[in-house]
Amino acid sequence: MSTGTREPLYTTAILAGRAVFGLLRLKPSVTGLKNLPDTGGAVLAITHFGYMDFALVEWMLWQKNRRHIRFMAKKGAFDQKLVGVLLRGMRHISVDMKAGAEAYGQAVTALRAGELLGVFPEGGVNASFTVRELKSGAIRMAAEAGVPVIPIAVWGGHRVLTKNHKPALRELFDVPIRFAVGEPFTVAAGEGTQPMTLALHDTLQGLVDKLQKSYPVDGAGQWWQPRHLGGTAPTPEEAAVAETERRRRRDEAGAAPSRG
Repeated sequence: MSTGTREPLYTTAILAGRAVFGLLRLKPSVTGLKNLPDTGGAVLAITHFGYMDFALVEWMLWQKNRRHIRFMAKKGAFDQKLVGVLLRGMRHISVDMKAGAEAYGQAVTALRAGELLGVFPEGGVNASFTVRELKSGAIRMAAEAGVPVIPIAVWGGHRVLTKNHKPALRELFDVPIRFAVGEPFTVAAGEGTQPMTLALHDTLQGLVDKLQKSYPVDGAGQWWQPRHLGGTAPTPEEAAVAETERRRRRDEAGAAPSRG
């Protein structure tokens, strides 16, 4: 079990985050808190609608039992000087999308050592604010390490910071943040990866549906509300097209010869 007393850098980062969230007067509420373990390894499979989801989930867990989460993050974040120092100091795991085997092995080792591993199985932030098709890594790692998967949905965090929207200062205050922690489930060795991944998707979307239904702010006509609930967020299809175009532009920029 990772504790703040053993990792002063991680503890300092959490305290700084708590101070910021306090200044913003964010209003957290959790259902299913009992499903988060006080000891032992587990894969936390988290929805990904906003850039602060990782910090919000760690904030929520810290208030329960002071445990730390090892998140899997893209290599590009580790390549940034200050951010990279912090990520490495907190023992998060760098994922090189072109060579993922090393990160996968590190994650399984951490799980077997009793760590909590934070995974966003959707990949990047999903601008439609619905749960899109999942990657199978969360299920595969849990099966190999012999640990449970715990689904976690976060709703409201995207109103603070997300893709394609720069909030006005007044939008950042008094935002209700809702968490739903699902029942842990195990993946037996040899059990089909794809069916379990589909089941995880349905579980996460079900948790999100419940959070949206009970959310205390009316999202009708709002940018942060999914289209099927009366908001103006892009549909899943529109978001997928925009993401494909963004990746194409990024790849072209990376492949362009340097000048000068």
